[in-house]
Amino acid sequence: MPTISQLEYIVAIYRTGHFGRAASLCFVSQATLSAQVAKMEQDLGVVIFDRRAKPIVATEPGERIVRLAQEVVSAHARLVAAAKGIHPLTGQVTLGVIPTLASTVIPWFLPAFAAAYPEAELTVVERTTGEILAELQAMRLDAGLMVTPVADPGLEKRVVFYDPFYGYAHASSELLRLDEIEVDDIARDDLWLLEDGHCFRNQVVHLCGGHLRRILGSVRFEAGNFETLRGLVDRVGGCTLFPESYASTLPSDVRQRQIRSFRGSVPTREVSVVGQRQHWKSDLLDALASCLRHHAPRYLPRELDSAEVVPTLV
Repeated sequence: MPTISQLEYIVAIYRTGHFGRAASLCFVSQATLSAQVAKMEQDLGVVIFDRRAKPIVATEPGERIVRLAQEVVSAHARLVAAAKGIHPLTGQVTLGVIPTLASTVIPWFLPAFAAAYPEAELTVVERTTGEILAELQAMRLDAGLMVTPVADPGLEKRVVFYDPFYGYAHASSELLRLDEIEVDDIARDDLWLLEDGHCFRNQVVHLCGGHLRRILGSVRFEAGNFETLRGLVDRVGGCTLFPESYASTLPSDVRQRQIRSFRGSVPTREVSVVGQRQHWKSDLLDALASCLRHHAPRYLPRELDSAEVVPTLV
């Protein structure tokens, strides 16, 4: 039967991809860690790690063992914390935030969270969706503020708000002749997108179809943020989509001239705090999600009405 220490060792190796760094993380020698992991593999009759890979990765059967080990280690940490009377809303928590939310959402809740939970040490890092999912799985992040749903059954979401989409177009665009728009009104060959790696790009492609832009057709350019997209549209023409969380930051005259809302079922992204199921810091993640939900602007809906959540394709 594997010991808690052995389970902690394999979780640390999976997290760091390196025996030496895992040993440092567990405050043991590399020789001790290696011997204990080898013994566990022998007892279970399974090779957990591919030691030839750089960084070290889990084998296919090892992935399942590591996932179960994470659950046991997390449950053990909750048990120890309860036995010691440690308040559940203390300690360190690391949150990854996708770039299309970071600049607008972080200022909404960070001061309030720090004031409400002074004994919680929150670290916020900006990561793409793919990076957040990988780091959640490797337990390098406790939670991600990202767009859901995601396909990983080992993760659970705490929905914070819904973020409706709007069309944004150059002042001369035919799109602006309409009071409200539909997806079919958006010309694919006029559309500017974020670069690969952004889930918002995936959602726009899913909604509007392939990318066949004719404006500056000899130039391949995909923006890394909404400000760049807006600058491109204003300078060279075309259109793009923005979520309400960003569109609301634009001057009111710009919104009136160049923003158009969708008619009928409004395409929307679902924004959630995502973490491992049965995470031992679940109370802190609940508090984080609650704070975000409470301090997000009222114009962002907390429930779906006539909106339609656009798949993230992750």
